[in-house]
Amino acid sequence: MRSKNLATMSLAFMACGFLITLFLPENLAVILLRGGFEAGLVGGIADWFAVTALFRHPLGLRIPHTSLLLKNRDKIIQSLITAMETELLNKESIENKLRKFGIMSMGSKLLTKFFSKKKARAQILEQLSEFVSRLPVEKAVPFLQKAASDYIREAELGVAADKIVTKLMNDGKDVAALDYALEGVSNWSGRPETKAMLGKIASEKLAEVKLGGLKGMAFQAFVGFMDADMLGEMLQGMLQSGIRDFREEDSPYREEIIREIRVALFQIVNDEARMASVKEWALNELEGEAATAFLHTQLENVRSKALSLLGEDRAAGGRKLFALYALLVRRISKEQEWIGSWEERIRASLIAFVEANHYRIGLLVKENLDSMDDASLVNMLEDKVGKDLQWIRVNGALCGFVVGLILTVVQFI
Repeated sequence: MRSKNLATMSLAFMACGFLITLFLPENLAVILLRGGFEAGLVGGIADWFAVTALFRHPLGLRIPHTSLLLKNRDKIIQSLITAMETELLNKESIENKLRKFGIMSMGSKLLTKFFSKKKARAQILEQLSEFVSRLPVEKAVPFLQKAASDYIREAELGVAADKIVTKLMNDGKDVAALDYALEGVSNWSGRPETKAMLGKIASEKLAEVKLGGLKGMAFQAFVGFMDADMLGEMLQGMLQSGIRDFREEDSPYREEIIREIRVALFQIVNDEARMASVKEWALNELEGEAATAFLHTQLENVRSKALSLLGEDRAAGGRKLFALYALLVRRISKEQEWIGSWEERIRASLIAFVEANHYRIGLLVKENLDSMDDASLVNMLEDKVGKDLQWIRVNGALCGFVVGLILTVVQFI
Protein backbone atom coordinates (compact mmCIF):
# COMPACT_ATOMS: atom_id res chain seq x y z
CA MET A 1 0.00 0.00 0.00
CA ARG A 2 1.69 3.23 -1.17
CA SER A 3 0.08 5.44 1.50
CA LYS A 4 1.28 3.10 4.26
CA ASN A 5 4.82 3.18 2.89
CA LEU A 6 4.67 6.96 2.64
CA ALA A 7 3.49 7.20 6.27
CA THR A 8 6.33 4.95 7.42
CA MET A 9 8.84 6.94 5.39
CA SER A 10 7.62 10.20 6.91
CA LEU A 11 8.10 8.79 10.43
CA ALA A 12 11.56 7.45 9.52
CA PHE A 13 12.47 10.81 8.01
CA MET A 14 11.55 12.61 11.25
CA ALA A 15 13.51 10.08 13.34
CA CYS A 16 16.59 10.33 11.14
CA GLY A 17 16.40 14.11 11.10
CA PHE A 18 16.16 14.25 14.88
CA LEU A 19 19.14 11.89 15.34
CA ILE A 20 21.29 13.81 12.88
CA THR A 21 20.63 17.13 14.60
CA LEU A 22 21.87 15.64 17.88
CA PHE A 23 25.39 15.35 16.42
CA LEU A 24 25.53 18.67 14.59
CA PRO A 25 27.17 21.77 16.07
CA GLU A 26 24.84 23.92 18.09
CA ASN A 27 23.48 26.94 16.21
CA LEU A 28 20.09 28.52 15.64
CA ALA A 29 19.23 26.53 12.53
CA VAL A 30 20.17 23.20 14.10
CA ILE A 31 18.14 23.99 17.22
CA LEU A 32 15.12 24.93 15.10
CA LEU A 33 15.40 21.76 13.00
CA ARG A 34 15.89 19.59 16.09
CA GLY A 35 12.74 21.04 17.65
CA GLY A 36 10.81 20.50 14.43
CA PHE A 37 12.03 16.92 13.90
CA GLU A 38 11.43 16.09 17.56
CA ALA A 39 7.84 17.33 17.48
CA GLY A 40 7.29 15.65 14.07
CA LEU A 41 8.63 12.37 15.47
CA VAL A 42 6.36 12.59 18.49
CA GLY A 43 3.35 13.47 16.30
CA GLY A 44 4.12 10.68 13.85
CA ILE A 45 4.54 8.10 16.62
CA ALA A 46 1.33 9.26 18.32
CA ASP A 47 -0.67 9.07 15.09
CA TRP A 48 0.91 5.68 14.21
CA PHE A 49 -0.18 4.41 17.61
CA ALA A 50 -3.70 5.81 17.16
CA VAL A 51 -4.16 4.36 13.68
CA THR A 52 -2.65 0.99 14.56
CA ALA A 53 -4.74 0.79 17.74
CA LEU A 54 -7.88 0.83 15.59
CA PHE A 55 -7.02 -2.47 13.90
CA ARG A 56 -4.65 -4.36 16.23
CA HIS A 57 -2.46 -4.16 19.34
CA PRO A 58 0.59 -1.92 18.60
CA LEU A 59 3.75 -4.02 18.54
CA GLY A 60 1.64 -6.94 19.75
CA LEU A 61 1.38 -5.40 23.25
CA ARG A 62 -2.10 -5.74 24.79
CA ILE A 63 -2.31 -2.12 25.80
CA PRO A 64 -5.80 -1.09 27.08
CA HIS A 65 -8.13 0.48 24.52
CA THR A 66 -6.26 -0.89 21.50
CA SER A 67 -7.47 -3.26 18.72
CA LEU A 68 -10.73 -1.36 18.94
CA LEU A 69 -12.33 -2.79 15.80
CA LEU A 70 -11.98 -6.40 16.95
CA LYS A 71 -13.09 -5.63 20.50
CA ASN A 72 -16.20 -3.92 19.15
CA ARG A 73 -16.72 -6.28 16.24
CA ASP A 74 -20.34 -7.13 17.09
CA LYS A 75 -21.26 -3.49 17.70
CA ILE A 76 -19.67 -2.41 14.43
CA ILE A 77 -21.42 -5.16 12.47
CA GLN A 78 -24.76 -4.32 14.04
CA SER A 79 -24.24 -0.61 13.37
CA LEU A 80 -23.38 -1.37 9.75
CA ILE A 81 -26.50 -3.53 9.37
CA THR A 82 -28.68 -0.88 10.98
CA ALA A 83 -27.23 1.84 8.75
CA MET A 84 -27.88 -0.21 5.62
CA GLU A 85 -31.42 -1.20 6.62
CA THR A 86 -32.57 2.18 7.93
CA GLU A 87 -30.59 4.68 5.85
CA LEU A 88 -28.56 3.37 2.92
CA LEU A 89 -30.95 0.65 1.66
CA ASN A 90 -34.17 1.27 3.57
CA LYS A 91 -37.43 -0.04 2.16
CA GLU A 92 -38.84 3.39 1.40
CA SER A 93 -35.88 4.47 -0.73
CA ILE A 94 -35.92 1.20 -2.69
CA GLU A 95 -39.68 1.43 -3.27
CA ASN A 96 -39.41 5.08 -4.36
CA LYS A 97 -36.70 4.15 -6.87
CA LEU A 98 -38.84 1.32 -8.22
CA ARG A 99 -41.80 3.66 -8.65
CA LYS A 100 -39.67 6.03 -10.74
CA PHE A 101 -38.43 3.31 -13.07
CA GLY A 102 -40.18 2.71 -16.38
CA ILE A 103 -39.74 -1.03 -16.10
CA MET A 104 -41.33 -1.99 -19.42
CA SER A 105 -39.53 0.82 -21.28
CA MET A 106 -36.19 -0.08 -19.73
CA GLY A 107 -36.73 -3.77 -20.50
CA SER A 108 -37.69 -2.95 -24.09
CA LYS A 109 -34.53 -0.87 -24.59
CA LEU A 110 -32.34 -3.63 -23.18
CA LEU A 111 -34.00 -6.25 -25.38
CA THR A 112 -33.75 -4.06 -28.47
CA LYS A 113 -30.06 -3.47 -27.80
CA PHE A 114 -29.60 -7.21 -27.32
CA PHE A 115 -31.50 -8.26 -30.45
CA SER A 116 -29.74 -5.64 -32.58
CA LYS A 117 -26.52 -7.65 -32.26
CA LYS A 118 -26.07 -10.26 -34.96
CA LYS A 119 -24.01 -12.48 -32.67
CA ALA A 120 -26.71 -12.43 -29.99
CA ARG A 121 -29.40 -13.43 -32.52
CA ALA A 122 -27.22 -16.26 -33.78
CA GLN A 123 -26.75 -17.53 -30.22
CA ILE A 124 -30.49 -17.42 -29.55
CA LEU A 125 -31.24 -19.33 -32.75
CA GLU A 126 -28.55 -21.88 -31.95
CA GLN A 127 -29.98 -22.43 -28.47
CA LEU A 128 -33.49 -22.70 -29.91
CA SER A 129 -32.29 -25.27 -32.43
CA GLU A 130 -30.63 -27.30 -29.70
CA PHE A 131 -33.77 -27.08 -27.58
CA VAL A 132 -36.04 -28.17 -30.45
CA SER A 133 -33.73 -31.03 -31.43
CA ARG A 134 -33.81 -32.37 -27.87
CA LEU A 135 -37.57 -32.22 -27.46
CA PRO A 136 -38.84 -35.76 -26.68
CA VAL A 137 -41.67 -35.78 -29.21
CA GLU A 138 -42.34 -39.47 -28.57
CA LYS A 139 -43.31 -38.57 -25.02
CA ALA A 140 -45.71 -35.91 -26.24
CA VAL A 141 -47.74 -38.36 -28.36
CA PRO A 142 -49.53 -40.08 -25.41
CA PHE A 143 -50.45 -36.69 -23.96
CA LEU A 144 -51.88 -35.54 -27.28
CA GLN A 145 -53.83 -38.76 -27.66
CA LYS A 146 -55.18 -38.51 -24.14
CA ALA A 147 -56.16 -34.86 -24.58
CA ALA A 148 -57.96 -35.61 -27.84
CA SER A 149 -59.66 -38.70 -26.35
CA ASP A 150 -60.83 -36.76 -23.30
CA TYR A 151 -62.20 -34.03 -25.53
CA ILE A 152 -64.11 -36.52 -27.69
CA ARG A 153 -65.52 -38.32 -24.65
CA GLU A 154 -66.82 -35.09 -23.16
CA ALA A 155 -67.94 -33.53 -26.43
CA GLU A 156 -71.59 -33.64 -27.50
CA LEU A 157 -71.06 -34.79 -31.06
CA GLY A 158 -74.74 -34.56 -31.93
CA VAL A 159 -74.94 -30.87 -31.00
CA ALA A 160 -71.65 -30.10 -32.76
CA ALA A 161 -72.67 -32.03 -35.87
CA ASP A 162 -76.07 -30.29 -35.92
CA LYS A 163 -74.37 -26.87 -35.82
CA ILE A 164 -71.94 -27.87 -38.54
CA VAL A 165 -74.68 -29.22 -40.82
CA THR A 166 -76.83 -26.13 -40.25
CA LYS A 167 -73.89 -23.85 -41.07
CA LEU A 168 -73.07 -25.82 -44.21
CA MET A 169 -76.68 -25.65 -45.39
CA ASN A 170 -76.94 -21.91 -44.68
CA ASP A 171 -73.80 -21.45 -46.77
CA GLY A 172 -75.29 -23.55 -49.59
CA LYS A 173 -72.69 -26.26 -49.30
CA ASP A 174 -75.29 -29.06 -49.64
CA VAL A 175 -76.42 -27.63 -52.99
CA ALA A 176 -72.81 -27.22 -54.06
CA ALA A 177 -72.12 -30.84 -53.09
CA LEU A 178 -75.11 -32.03 -55.14
CA ASP A 179 -73.95 -30.02 -58.16
CA TYR A 180 -70.46 -31.43 -57.76
CA ALA A 181 -71.84 -34.98 -57.63
CA LEU A 182 -74.08 -34.38 -60.65
CA GLU A 183 -71.13 -32.93 -62.57
CA GLY A 184 -69.11 -36.03 -61.79
CA VAL A 185 -71.95 -38.39 -62.77
CA SER A 186 -72.53 -36.39 -65.98
CA ASN A 187 -68.86 -36.68 -66.97
CA TRP A 188 -68.85 -40.37 -66.13
CA SER A 189 -72.07 -41.14 -68.00
CA GLY A 190 -70.87 -39.34 -71.13
CA ARG A 191 -67.89 -41.63 -71.63
CA PRO A 192 -68.00 -44.27 -74.42
CA GLU A 193 -66.97 -47.01 -72.01
CA THR A 194 -69.90 -46.06 -69.77
CA LYS A 195 -72.29 -46.42 -72.71
CA ALA A 196 -70.86 -49.86 -73.51
CA MET A 197 -71.13 -50.93 -69.86
CA LEU A 198 -74.75 -49.74 -69.59
CA GLY A 199 -75.67 -51.52 -72.83
CA LYS A 200 -74.07 -54.77 -71.70
CA ILE A 201 -75.78 -54.69 -68.29
CA ALA A 202 -79.16 -53.85 -69.85
CA SER A 203 -78.83 -56.59 -72.45
CA GLU A 204 -77.96 -59.18 -69.79
CA LYS A 205 -80.82 -58.16 -67.53
CA LEU A 206 -83.38 -58.08 -70.35
CA ALA A 207 -82.38 -61.60 -71.30
CA GLU A 208 -83.25 -62.75 -67.80
CA VAL A 209 -86.80 -61.40 -67.97
CA LYS A 210 -89.48 -64.15 -68.43
CA LEU A 211 -92.93 -63.01 -69.70
CA GLY A 212 -95.71 -65.10 -71.25
CA GLY A 213 -98.50 -64.40 -73.72
CA LEU A 214 -98.69 -61.42 -75.98
CA LYS A 215 -96.59 -59.33 -73.56
CA GLY A 216 -93.87 -61.91 -73.75
CA MET A 217 -93.97 -61.98 -77.55
CA ALA A 218 -93.84 -58.17 -77.74
CA PHE A 219 -91.03 -58.03 -75.20
CA GLN A 220 -88.99 -60.67 -77.04
CA ALA A 221 -89.49 -58.74 -80.28
CA PHE A 222 -88.20 -55.56 -78.62
CA VAL A 223 -85.21 -57.39 -77.15
CA GLY A 224 -84.45 -58.96 -80.49
CA PHE A 225 -84.59 -55.59 -82.20
CA MET A 226 -82.34 -53.77 -79.65
CA ASP A 227 -78.67 -54.75 -79.44
CA ALA A 228 -76.29 -53.83 -76.58
CA ASP A 229 -74.98 -50.74 -78.34
CA MET A 230 -78.48 -49.35 -78.91
CA LEU A 231 -79.49 -50.11 -75.33
CA GLY A 232 -76.34 -48.38 -74.02
CA GLU A 233 -76.96 -45.31 -76.15
CA MET A 234 -80.60 -45.13 -75.06
CA LEU A 235 -79.74 -45.50 -71.33
CA GLN A 236 -76.87 -43.03 -71.65
CA GLY A 237 -79.21 -40.46 -73.21
CA MET A 238 -81.84 -41.04 -70.52
CA LEU A 239 -79.20 -40.66 -67.77
CA GLN A 240 -77.81 -37.48 -69.32
CA SER A 241 -81.32 -36.03 -69.69
CA GLY A 242 -82.15 -36.86 -66.05
CA ILE A 243 -78.95 -35.21 -64.85
CA ARG A 244 -79.74 -32.07 -66.84
CA ASP A 245 -83.17 -31.95 -65.22
CA PHE A 246 -81.62 -32.27 -61.73
CA ARG A 247 -79.21 -29.44 -62.51
CA GLU A 248 -81.97 -27.01 -63.45
CA GLU A 249 -82.58 -24.65 -60.48
CA ASP A 250 -86.38 -24.58 -61.03
CA SER A 251 -86.62 -28.36 -61.40
CA PRO A 252 -89.06 -29.91 -58.88
CA TYR A 253 -86.90 -33.06 -58.87
CA ARG A 254 -83.90 -31.00 -57.81
CA GLU A 255 -85.78 -29.40 -54.91
CA GLU A 256 -87.06 -32.77 -53.81
CA ILE A 257 -83.66 -34.46 -53.78
CA ILE A 258 -82.12 -31.49 -51.90
CA ARG A 259 -84.89 -31.72 -49.33
CA GLU A 260 -84.32 -35.45 -48.96
CA ILE A 261 -80.59 -34.91 -48.52
CA ARG A 262 -81.20 -32.36 -45.76
CA VAL A 263 -83.70 -34.57 -43.99
CA ALA A 264 -81.28 -37.51 -44.15
CA LEU A 265 -78.42 -35.41 -42.76
CA PHE A 266 -80.45 -34.14 -39.81
CA GLN A 267 -81.69 -37.64 -39.11
CA ILE A 268 -78.10 -38.85 -38.97
CA VAL A 269 -76.82 -36.09 -36.66
CA ASN A 270 -79.80 -36.46 -34.32
CA ASP A 271 -79.51 -40.22 -34.08
CA GLU A 272 -77.94 -40.71 -30.63
CA ALA A 273 -77.09 -44.35 -31.25
CA ARG A 274 -75.34 -43.48 -34.50
CA MET A 275 -73.43 -40.59 -32.88
CA ALA A 276 -72.41 -42.87 -30.01
CA SER A 277 -71.08 -45.41 -32.48
CA VAL A 278 -69.20 -42.64 -34.33
CA LYS A 279 -67.68 -41.48 -31.03
CA GLU A 280 -66.67 -45.04 -30.14
CA TRP A 281 -65.14 -45.54 -33.57
CA ALA A 282 -63.22 -42.26 -33.28
CA LEU A 283 -61.88 -43.20 -29.83
CA ASN A 284 -60.77 -46.62 -31.02
CA GLU A 285 -59.00 -45.13 -34.01
CA LEU A 286 -57.41 -42.35 -31.98
CA GLU A 287 -56.04 -44.71 -29.34
CA GLY A 288 -54.76 -47.25 -31.85
CA GLU A 289 -51.23 -47.83 -33.04
CA ALA A 290 -51.90 -46.23 -36.41
CA ALA A 291 -52.86 -42.92 -34.76
CA THR A 292 -49.77 -43.13 -32.53
CA ALA A 293 -47.50 -43.60 -35.53
CA PHE A 294 -49.28 -40.83 -37.44
CA LEU A 295 -48.94 -38.31 -34.59
CA HIS A 296 -45.29 -39.21 -34.06
CA THR A 297 -44.57 -38.76 -37.76
CA GLN A 298 -46.34 -35.40 -37.85
CA LEU A 299 -44.46 -34.14 -34.79
CA GLU A 300 -41.17 -35.22 -36.32
CA ASN A 301 -42.11 -33.38 -39.52
CA VAL A 302 -42.89 -30.26 -37.51
CA ARG A 303 -39.56 -30.57 -35.71
CA SER A 304 -37.67 -30.96 -39.01
CA LYS A 305 -39.36 -27.92 -40.52
CA ALA A 306 -38.67 -25.87 -37.39
CA LEU A 307 -34.98 -26.85 -37.39
CA SER A 308 -34.73 -26.05 -41.07
CA LEU A 309 -36.26 -22.58 -40.59
CA LEU A 310 -34.03 -21.87 -37.59
CA GLY A 311 -30.95 -22.97 -39.53
CA GLU A 312 -31.83 -20.80 -42.52
CA ASP A 313 -32.42 -17.76 -40.32
CA ARG A 314 -29.17 -18.35 -38.43
CA ALA A 315 -27.31 -18.42 -41.74
CA ALA A 316 -29.03 -15.15 -42.69
CA GLY A 317 -27.93 -13.45 -39.45
CA GLY A 318 -31.23 -13.81 -37.63
CA ARG A 319 -33.13 -11.34 -39.80
CA LYS A 320 -36.46 -13.11 -39.40
CA LEU A 321 -35.97 -13.33 -35.64
CA PHE A 322 -35.30 -9.60 -35.42
CA ALA A 323 -38.25 -8.88 -37.73
CA LEU A 324 -40.49 -10.98 -35.48
CA TYR A 325 -39.22 -9.15 -32.41
CA ALA A 326 -39.76 -5.76 -34.09
CA LEU A 327 -43.29 -6.78 -35.09
CA LEU A 328 -44.09 -7.79 -31.52
CA VAL A 329 -42.64 -4.56 -30.12
CA ARG A 330 -44.64 -2.41 -32.53
CA ARG A 331 -47.79 -4.35 -31.79
CA ILE A 332 -47.33 -4.18 -28.03
CA SER A 333 -46.37 -0.48 -28.11
CA LYS A 334 -49.87 0.31 -29.36
CA GLU A 335 -51.42 -1.29 -26.27
CA GLN A 336 -50.55 1.45 -23.77
CA GLU A 337 -53.24 0.34 -21.35
CA TRP A 338 -51.92 -3.22 -21.41
CA ILE A 339 -48.33 -1.97 -20.93
CA GLY A 340 -49.36 0.20 -18.00
CA SER A 341 -51.23 -2.68 -16.41
CA TRP A 342 -48.26 -5.04 -16.66
CA GLU A 343 -45.84 -2.36 -15.44
CA GLU A 344 -47.97 -1.86 -12.34
CA ARG A 345 -48.13 -5.61 -11.78
CA ILE A 346 -44.37 -6.01 -12.08
CA ARG A 347 -43.72 -3.00 -9.86
CA ALA A 348 -46.18 -4.24 -7.26
CA SER A 349 -44.53 -7.67 -7.30
CA LEU A 350 -41.06 -6.14 -6.86
CA ILE A 351 -42.24 -3.90 -4.02
CA ALA A 352 -43.92 -6.85 -2.32
CA PHE A 353 -40.70 -8.84 -2.75
CA VAL A 354 -38.66 -6.00 -1.22
CA GLU A 355 -41.05 -5.70 1.73
CA ALA A 356 -40.99 -9.44 2.34
CA ASN A 357 -37.22 -9.87 1.99
CA HIS A 358 -35.74 -6.55 3.09
CA TYR A 359 -34.55 -8.07 6.36
CA ARG A 360 -32.40 -10.47 4.37
CA ILE A 361 -30.02 -7.63 3.48
CA GLY A 362 -28.93 -7.40 7.10
CA LEU A 363 -28.78 -11.16 7.40
CA LEU A 364 -26.61 -11.43 4.30
CA VAL A 365 -24.20 -8.75 5.57
CA LYS A 366 -24.02 -10.41 9.00
CA GLU A 367 -23.46 -13.86 7.52
CA ASN A 368 -20.67 -12.60 5.27
CA LEU A 369 -18.95 -10.70 8.08
CA ASP A 370 -19.37 -13.56 10.56
CA SER A 371 -17.78 -15.95 8.08
CA MET A 372 -14.58 -13.84 8.10
CA ASP A 373 -11.92 -14.43 10.76
CA ASP A 374 -10.33 -11.52 12.62
CA ALA A 375 -7.32 -11.28 10.33
CA SER A 376 -9.47 -11.23 7.17
CA LEU A 377 -11.80 -8.62 8.64
CA VAL A 378 -8.91 -6.37 9.67
CA ASN A 379 -7.26 -6.74 6.26
CA MET A 380 -10.51 -5.89 4.50
CA LEU A 381 -11.07 -2.77 6.62
CA GLU A 382 -7.46 -1.66 6.21
CA ASP A 383 -7.78 -2.12 2.46
CA LYS A 384 -10.96 -0.02 2.31
CA VAL A 385 -10.23 2.78 4.80
CA GLY A 386 -6.55 2.32 5.70
CA LYS A 387 -5.35 4.51 2.87
CA ASP A 388 -7.03 7.58 4.27
CA LEU A 389 -5.99 6.69 7.82
CA GLN A 390 -2.33 6.42 6.79
CA TRP A 391 -2.48 10.00 5.62
CA ILE A 392 -3.29 10.91 9.22
CA ARG A 393 0.15 9.65 10.15
CA VAL A 394 1.79 11.68 7.37
CA ASN A 395 -0.15 14.80 8.33
CA GLY A 396 0.63 14.17 12.01
CA ALA A 397 4.38 14.06 11.31
CA LEU A 398 4.28 17.20 9.14
CA CYS A 399 2.05 19.13 11.53
CA GLY A 400 4.29 18.07 14.45
CA PHE A 401 7.34 19.31 12.57
CA VAL A 402 5.72 22.72 11.91
CA VAL A 403 4.46 23.01 15.49
CA GLY A 404 7.92 22.04 16.78
CA LEU A 405 9.49 24.83 14.75
CA ILE A 406 6.97 27.32 16.08
CA LEU A 407 7.45 26.22 19.72
CA THR A 408 11.25 26.41 19.38
CA VAL A 409 10.98 29.94 18.02
CA VAL A 410 8.66 30.85 20.89
CA GLN A 411 11.27 29.59 23.40
CA PHE A 412 13.82 32.06 21.99
CA ILE A 413 11.51 35.05 22.24
